Amino acid sequence: MITAKSYFSGAGGMDLGMLEAGIDILESFEIDKTACETLRMNFNHKVNESDITKITVLDQQDADVYIGTFPCTKYSRIADIHGTRTGDDLFLHFFRHVALAQPEVYIVENVPGMKKFQVVMECLTRLPNYYVRVECPVNANMWLPQERKRLIVIGTKKPFNHLRYPECKPVRMKDIIDVGIEVYAPDYVQRRLNGAYRDKPIITELDGIAPTCVAHYSKDRSTRLINDGKSIRPYSVLEYGRLQGFPKWFRFAGTDNDAYKQIGNAVPVDMGIWIGKEIRRYFNHYTKTA
Repeated sequence: MITAKSYFSGAGGMDLGMLEAGIDILESFEIDKTACETLRMNFNHKVNESDITKITVLDQQDADVYIGTFPCTKYSRIADIHGTRTGDDLFLHFFRHVALAQPEVYIVENVPGMKKFQVVMECLTRLPNYYVRVECPVNANMWLPQERKRLIVIGTKKPFNHLRYPECKPVRMKDIIDVGIEVYAPDYVQRRLNGAYRDKPIITELDGIAPTCVAHYSKDRSTRLINDGKSIRPYSVLEYGRLQGFPKWFRFAGTDNDAYKQIGNAVPVDMGIWIGKEIRRYFNHYTKTA
Protein backbone atom coordinates (compact mmCIF):
# COMPACT_ATOMS: atom_id res chain seq x y z
CA MET A 1 0.00 0.00 0.00
CA ILE A 2 1.28 3.47 -0.90
CA THR A 3 1.15 5.75 2.14
CA ALA A 4 0.86 9.53 2.40
CA LYS A 5 0.95 12.37 4.92
CA SER A 6 -1.13 15.48 4.38
CA TYR A 7 -0.06 18.94 5.53
CA PHE A 8 -2.42 21.95 5.76
CA SER A 9 -5.21 19.45 5.12
CA GLY A 10 -8.19 21.77 5.59
CA ALA A 11 -11.48 19.92 5.16
CA GLY A 12 -9.74 17.02 3.42
CA GLY A 13 -10.42 17.46 -0.30
CA MET A 14 -6.97 16.23 -1.24
CA ASP A 15 -7.08 13.52 1.44
CA LEU A 16 -10.36 12.18 0.08
CA GLY A 17 -9.02 12.28 -3.48
CA MET A 18 -5.94 10.30 -2.47
CA LEU A 19 -8.03 7.70 -0.68
CA GLU A 20 -10.33 7.38 -3.69
CA ALA A 21 -7.23 6.80 -5.83
CA GLY A 22 -6.06 3.98 -3.56
CA ILE A 23 -3.42 5.81 -1.51
CA ASP A 24 -3.58 5.38 2.26
CA ILE A 25 -3.47 8.60 4.30
CA LEU A 26 -1.58 7.94 7.52
CA GLU A 27 -2.14 11.32 9.12
CA SER A 28 -3.18 14.91 8.50
CA PHE A 29 -1.72 18.10 9.94
CA GLU A 30 -4.11 21.05 10.29
CA ILE A 31 -4.24 23.99 12.69
CA ASP A 32 -7.90 25.05 12.28
CA LYS A 33 -10.10 23.50 14.97
CA THR A 34 -13.27 23.30 12.87
CA ALA A 35 -11.45 21.78 9.90
CA CYS A 36 -9.94 19.18 12.23
CA GLU A 37 -13.44 18.30 13.45
CA THR A 38 -14.48 17.85 9.82
CA LEU A 39 -11.50 15.57 9.21
CA ARG A 40 -12.34 13.44 12.24
CA MET A 41 -15.98 13.19 11.15
CA ASN A 42 -15.11 11.82 7.72
CA PHE A 43 -11.81 9.96 8.00
CA ASN A 44 -10.30 7.24 10.18
CA HIS A 45 -6.66 8.31 10.05
CA LYS A 46 -4.83 10.34 12.69
CA VAL A 47 -5.59 14.06 12.69
CA ASN A 48 -2.93 16.32 14.22
CA GLU A 49 -4.49 19.60 15.34
CA SER A 50 -1.20 21.41 15.50
CA ASP A 51 1.00 24.24 14.30
CA ILE A 52 3.43 22.89 11.71
CA THR A 53 6.01 25.51 12.71
CA LYS A 54 6.31 23.77 16.09
CA ILE A 55 6.62 20.18 14.78
CA THR A 56 9.92 18.37 14.43
CA VAL A 57 10.42 16.01 11.50
CA LEU A 58 12.63 13.04 12.14
CA ASP A 59 10.71 11.69 15.14
CA GLN A 60 7.46 11.56 13.13
CA GLN A 61 6.19 8.48 11.29
CA ASP A 62 7.33 8.31 7.69
CA ALA A 63 5.30 7.90 4.48
CA ASP A 64 5.90 7.39 0.77
CA VAL A 65 4.20 10.65 -0.25
CA TYR A 66 4.17 14.06 1.44
CA ILE A 67 1.40 16.45 0.37
CA GLY A 68 1.51 20.20 1.03
CA THR A 69 -1.54 22.36 0.29
CA PHE A 70 -0.43 25.38 2.30
CA PRO A 71 -2.64 28.51 2.35
CA CYS A 72 -2.80 30.40 -0.95
CA THR A 73 -4.24 33.76 0.15
CA LYS A 74 -0.92 35.60 0.12
CA TYR A 75 0.00 34.27 -3.34
CA SER A 76 -3.27 35.09 -5.10
CA ARG A 77 -4.08 38.10 -7.27
CA ILE A 78 -6.88 39.16 -4.96
CA ALA A 79 -4.19 39.82 -2.33
CA ASP A 80 -2.93 42.69 -4.50
CA ILE A 81 -6.13 44.59 -3.70
CA HIS A 82 -5.42 44.41 0.02
CA GLY A 83 -1.66 44.82 -0.29
CA THR A 84 -1.08 41.38 1.20
CA ARG A 85 0.42 39.57 -1.79
CA THR A 86 3.60 39.05 0.12
CA GLY A 87 4.08 35.31 0.00
CA ASP A 88 4.17 33.24 3.14
CA ASP A 89 6.85 31.39 5.06
CA LEU A 90 4.61 28.39 5.78
CA PHE A 91 5.96 26.78 2.61
CA LEU A 92 9.37 26.65 4.31
CA HIS A 93 8.01 24.31 6.96
CA PHE A 94 6.64 21.90 4.39
CA PHE A 95 9.98 22.24 2.56
CA ARG A 96 11.72 21.43 5.86
CA HIS A 97 9.73 18.21 6.25
CA VAL A 98 10.45 17.10 2.70
CA ALA A 99 14.14 18.02 2.84
CA LEU A 100 14.71 16.10 6.07
CA ALA A 101 12.41 13.11 5.55
CA GLN A 102 13.20 12.67 1.82
CA PRO A 103 9.96 10.87 0.86
CA GLU A 104 9.76 9.08 -2.48
CA VAL A 105 7.25 11.68 -3.73
CA TYR A 106 6.13 15.11 -2.64
CA ILE A 107 3.18 17.11 -3.97
CA VAL A 108 2.38 20.80 -3.70
CA GLU A 109 -0.93 22.41 -4.69
CA ASN A 110 -1.42 26.16 -4.78
CA VAL A 111 -2.60 29.06 -6.94
CA PRO A 112 -0.77 29.90 -10.20
CA GLY A 113 0.31 33.18 -8.59
CA MET A 114 2.84 31.24 -6.51
CA LYS A 115 5.04 31.09 -9.63
CA LYS A 116 5.82 34.78 -9.16
CA PHE A 117 7.64 34.05 -5.90
CA GLN A 118 11.08 32.95 -7.05
CA VAL A 119 12.33 31.95 -3.59
CA VAL A 120 9.32 29.68 -3.07
CA MET A 121 9.65 28.08 -6.49
CA GLU A 122 13.41 27.59 -6.12
CA CYS A 123 12.91 25.75 -2.83
CA LEU A 124 10.09 23.57 -4.12
CA THR A 125 11.56 22.72 -7.52
CA ARG A 126 15.33 22.52 -6.95
CA LEU A 127 15.55 19.98 -4.16
CA PRO A 128 18.57 17.71 -4.69
CA ASN A 129 17.76 14.09 -5.57
CA TYR A 130 14.34 14.89 -7.04
CA TYR A 131 12.92 15.10 -10.53
CA VAL A 132 10.34 17.86 -10.45
CA ARG A 133 7.37 18.62 -12.68
CA VAL A 134 5.41 21.88 -12.53
CA GLU A 135 1.92 21.65 -14.01
CA CYS A 136 0.22 25.04 -14.38
CA PRO A 137 -2.55 25.75 -14.81
CA VAL A 138 -4.50 22.63 -13.95
CA ASN A 139 -8.17 23.60 -14.17
CA ALA A 140 -10.88 21.92 -12.12
CA ASN A 141 -13.24 22.37 -15.09
CA MET A 142 -11.78 19.16 -16.50
CA TRP A 143 -13.85 17.35 -13.89
CA LEU A 144 -16.33 19.80 -12.38
CA PRO A 145 -18.49 22.75 -13.48
CA GLN A 146 -16.12 25.23 -11.83
CA GLU A 147 -13.29 27.44 -13.10
CA ARG A 148 -10.45 26.82 -10.67
CA LYS A 149 -6.90 27.03 -11.97
CA ARG A 150 -4.15 25.60 -9.86
CA LEU A 151 -0.40 25.02 -9.82
CA ILE A 152 0.71 21.46 -9.09
CA VAL A 153 4.31 20.56 -8.23
CA ILE A 154 5.26 16.88 -8.18
CA GLY A 155 8.71 15.83 -7.05
CA THR A 156 9.81 12.20 -7.48
CA LYS A 157 13.03 10.36 -6.68
CA LYS A 158 12.99 8.75 -10.15
CA PRO A 159 12.05 10.26 -13.52
CA PHE A 160 8.34 10.74 -14.12
CA ASN A 161 8.19 12.65 -17.33
CA HIS A 162 4.68 12.12 -18.59
CA LEU A 163 1.45 12.95 -16.77
CA ARG A 164 -1.80 11.76 -18.27
CA TYR A 165 -4.74 14.11 -18.15
CA PRO A 166 -8.23 12.68 -17.76
CA GLU A 167 -10.35 11.87 -20.77
CA CYS A 168 -13.73 12.15 -19.14
CA LYS A 169 -16.78 14.35 -19.43
CA PRO A 170 -16.97 16.79 -16.53
CA VAL A 171 -19.94 16.78 -14.20
CA ARG A 172 -22.56 19.24 -15.45
CA MET A 173 -23.94 22.09 -13.40
CA LYS A 174 -27.50 20.83 -13.80
CA ASP A 175 -26.43 17.53 -12.24
CA ILE A 176 -25.39 19.13 -8.96
CA ILE A 177 -28.08 21.80 -8.52
CA ASP A 178 -31.27 21.06 -6.59
CA VAL A 179 -33.85 22.93 -8.62
CA GLY A 180 -36.49 24.81 -6.66
CA ILE A 181 -35.05 24.35 -3.17
CA GLU A 182 -35.19 27.22 -0.70
CA VAL A 183 -31.75 28.56 0.23
CA TYR A 184 -31.23 31.29 2.80
CA ALA A 185 -30.43 34.55 0.99
CA PRO A 186 -29.37 37.50 3.18
CA ASP A 187 -30.92 40.90 2.31
CA TYR A 188 -27.70 42.04 0.63
CA VAL A 189 -28.16 39.38 -2.09
CA GLN A 190 -31.17 41.23 -3.51
CA ARG A 191 -29.44 44.57 -3.06
CA ARG A 192 -26.52 43.36 -5.17
CA LEU A 193 -28.92 42.01 -7.79
CA ASN A 194 -30.56 45.44 -7.87
CA GLY A 195 -27.23 47.17 -8.51
CA ALA A 196 -26.64 48.61 -5.04
CA TYR A 197 -22.98 47.58 -5.11
CA ARG A 198 -20.18 48.35 -7.55
CA ASP A 199 -20.01 44.79 -8.84
CA LYS A 200 -22.96 42.78 -10.07
CA PRO A 201 -23.14 39.11 -8.98
CA ILE A 202 -21.78 36.36 -11.20
CA ILE A 203 -24.90 34.41 -12.13
CA THR A 204 -24.35 30.90 -13.50
CA GLU A 205 -26.98 29.08 -15.55
CA LEU A 206 -27.66 25.35 -15.38
CA ASP A 207 -25.66 24.81 -18.57
CA GLY A 208 -22.77 27.00 -17.38
CA ILE A 209 -19.58 26.80 -15.34
CA ALA A 210 -19.30 28.52 -11.98
CA PRO A 211 -16.44 30.84 -11.02
CA THR A 212 -13.91 29.66 -8.47
CA CYS A 213 -15.36 28.62 -5.13
CA VAL A 214 -13.94 30.98 -2.51
CA ALA A 215 -13.78 30.86 1.27
CA HIS A 216 -15.15 34.42 1.36
CA TYR A 217 -18.55 32.98 0.40
CA SER A 218 -18.96 32.42 4.13
CA LYS A 219 -19.12 36.21 4.54
CA ASP A 220 -20.78 37.30 1.30
CA ARG A 221 -23.14 34.98 -0.57
CA SER A 222 -24.14 37.62 -3.10
CA THR A 223 -21.08 37.49 -5.39
CA ARG A 224 -21.80 34.06 -6.87
CA LEU A 225 -25.38 33.02 -7.59
CA ILE A 226 -27.07 30.18 -9.44
CA ASN A 227 -30.10 30.52 -11.70
CA ASP A 228 -31.84 27.18 -11.18
CA GLY A 229 -34.68 28.07 -13.56
CA LYS A 230 -37.04 28.99 -10.76
CA SER A 231 -35.02 31.54 -8.82
CA ILE A 232 -31.66 33.29 -8.73
CA ARG A 233 -30.16 32.47 -5.38
CA PRO A 234 -26.99 31.54 -3.47
CA TYR A 235 -25.64 28.00 -3.60
CA SER A 236 -26.64 25.71 -0.77
CA VAL A 237 -23.85 24.17 1.29
CA LEU A 238 -24.49 20.82 -0.40
CA GLU A 239 -24.31 22.38 -3.88
CA TYR A 240 -21.16 24.34 -3.02
CA GLY A 241 -19.58 21.13 -1.80
CA ARG A 242 -20.55 19.34 -5.02
CA LEU A 243 -18.85 22.11 -7.01
CA GLN A 244 -15.66 20.99 -5.26
CA GLY A 245 -16.39 17.31 -5.79
CA PHE A 246 -17.42 16.45 -2.22
CA PRO A 247 -19.95 13.60 -2.14
CA LYS A 248 -23.35 13.92 -0.53
CA TRP A 249 -22.33 11.87 2.50
CA PHE A 250 -19.42 14.17 3.40
CA ARG A 251 -20.16 16.23 6.50
CA PHE A 252 -18.73 19.62 7.46
CA ALA A 253 -18.32 20.63 11.09
CA GLY A 254 -19.66 23.92 12.41
CA THR A 255 -22.20 26.32 10.96
CA ASP A 256 -23.14 26.83 7.32
CA ASN A 257 -20.67 29.73 7.23
CA ASP A 258 -17.95 27.40 8.53
CA ALA A 259 -18.86 24.92 5.81
CA TYR A 260 -18.69 27.51 3.01
CA LYS A 261 -15.26 28.60 4.25
CA GLN A 262 -13.91 25.05 4.39
CA ILE A 263 -15.28 24.22 0.95
CA GLY A 264 -13.83 27.37 -0.60
CA ASN A 265 -10.40 26.59 0.83
CA ALA A 266 -10.43 22.93 -0.23
CA VAL A 267 -8.64 21.12 -3.04
CA PRO A 268 -11.24 19.79 -5.51
CA VAL A 269 -11.69 16.12 -4.71
CA ASP A 270 -11.53 15.10 -8.38
CA MET A 271 -8.23 16.92 -8.80
CA GLY A 272 -6.91 14.96 -5.83
CA ILE A 273 -8.10 11.70 -7.40
CA TRP A 274 -6.28 12.54 -10.64
CA ILE A 275 -3.03 13.35 -8.80
CA GLY A 276 -3.38 10.21 -6.69
CA LYS A 277 -3.87 7.98 -9.72
CA GLU A 278 -0.81 9.47 -11.40
CA ILE A 279 1.25 8.85 -8.26
CA ARG A 280 0.03 5.26 -8.19
CA ARG A 281 1.05 4.88 -11.82
CA TYR A 282 4.54 6.13 -10.90
CA PHE A 283 4.89 3.56 -8.11
CA ASN A 284 3.45 0.76 -10.25
CA HIS A 285 5.87 1.54 -13.09
CA TYR A 286 8.94 1.26 -10.89
CA THR A 287 7.60 -1.78 -9.06
CA LYS A 288 7.24 -3.60 -12.38
CA THR A 289 10.68 -2.56 -13.60
CA ALA A 290 12.46 -3.37 -10.35
